[in-house]
Amino acid sequence: MCSDSAVIVSNVSKSFPVYDKPHHRLLQMLSPVSKKKIWFREFHALKNISFEVKRGETFGIVGRNGSGKSTLLQLICGTLFPSQGEIKVNGRIAALLELGAGFNPDFTGRENVYLNGSVLGLSKEEIDSRFEEIAAFADIGDFIEQPVKSYSSGMYVRLAFSVAINVSPDLLIVDEALAVGDEAFQRKCFARIQRLRDDGSTILFVSHSAGIVTELCDRAILLDQGELLALGGPKSVVSKYHKLIYSPADSVEALRAEIKLQVSDELQGTDKFVSVADRVDSKLVISAKKDAEAKEDAYYDEGMVPQSTLSYKSNGVSIINPQIETLDGRRVNVIQEGEAYNFVYEADFSESAEKVRFGMMIRTTSGLELSGAVSSTIQDAIDIVEKGTRVKAVFPFVCQLMPAMYFLNAGVLAVLDGQEQFLDRKIDIGMFRVLPNPSRLSTGLTDLVESPDLWFSSIDLSVTNHE
Repeated sequence: MCSDSAVIVSNVSKSFPVYDKPHHRLLQMLSPVSKKKIWFREFHALKNISFEVKRGETFGIVGRNGSGKSTLLQLICGTLFPSQGEIKVNGRIAALLELGAGFNPDFTGRENVYLNGSVLGLSKEEIDSRFEEIAAFADIGDFIEQPVKSYSSGMYVRLAFSVAINVSPDLLIVDEALAVGDEAFQRKCFARIQRLRDDGSTILFVSHSAGIVTELCDRAILLDQGELLALGGPKSVVSKYHKLIYSPADSVEALRAEIKLQVSDELQGTDKFVSVADRVDSKLVISAKKDAEAKEDAYYDEGMVPQSTLSYKSNGVSIINPQIETLDGRRVNVIQEGEAYNFVYEADFSESAEKVRFGMMIRTTSGLELSGAVSSTIQDAIDIVEKGTRVKAVFPFVCQLMPAMYFLNAGVLAVLDGQEQFLDRKIDIGMFRVLPNPSRLSTGLTDLVESPDLWFSSIDLSVTNHE
């Protein structure tokens, strides 16, 4: 195996038998070899997958549910074996797949640390030297000396995560295992993973969060229906992933074929695997320059319809026709960073209302409220809106958000019986995606800092020798 490769996956396929009836399993076991296959159908979870992960690389894996991501990780970990093909792994693996899967519920937390640590390849002396750090990271106090069957689910996964993350792995595999504990613990988990990354560990990372994949990963692949559709820079792969998941059902196959054709063209005449020793390789730089020169225009993707819309009970008002528009009135939902847009919706009043205000909110996929606004203060609210009136609310905004998916709320408030309340409110009434911006200098979710100024001055670096 090449010394600078952490993982090589070569023409790997994995299939599982699917039985229509329970007793077919027994018949399959008892049948002669020539007739074994008549009792089951084969489900092909992975089909001829090939890629390479270099040492020190953070490698993202994205795809829809059922695309084969978890199966691929289990094959790399060795808990499953491929039906065909070969996987080579170099170094110690720590996998955050099923947190706590190896714990004995009757053992104490301390005993399970030693049990799980030995499973992950640590000697007793190594666990002894790391135990205090593991216990401190899990932060479950005196419960470390209690049987884990008495733990809450949060304590259980915190300890399991702490063990896995503190074994100093050569290869860390993370499968959507970061949503554990409270926000402070989640932040600690991300910080620890980033430290491992900075220390040179190789990381395989599965997540549905475009922001996390784009921020953490050097490269990524897109899996769909067990096939590898795309391999390349995380922004490019995530963009293809979003197009796929929000595409109408009748156009998915055409889009899959288009993505595979694009990837085939991109790889033709080039090395299939990017060297991690040169993380910003010439091909990606050229691609970024092309993107900057030909900035993609905002557009409307009809397949992007939120599945999480929640409507409050209407009280004489109905919110309709929510959309984002360009300043010239063109409807869009895939927009550019740094450009101005309007969030627009209409409100039909079937009853008269007093002291009326209109509001909006932008949220992340995790529900974090990023920014919102109301049309006025309560003192300056519209005194009365008559029955049969339609009001158009327009909220101008400049997009200063990082490339990711976002969701929109809308609400109409009025004073009823001396108290302000919602006449209509809709959560996740719309969604939009911010396009990648190769010239982006800001970091984090929003761009709050203007272009930084750098001032240079001379300093005296001379050294005075004292006898």
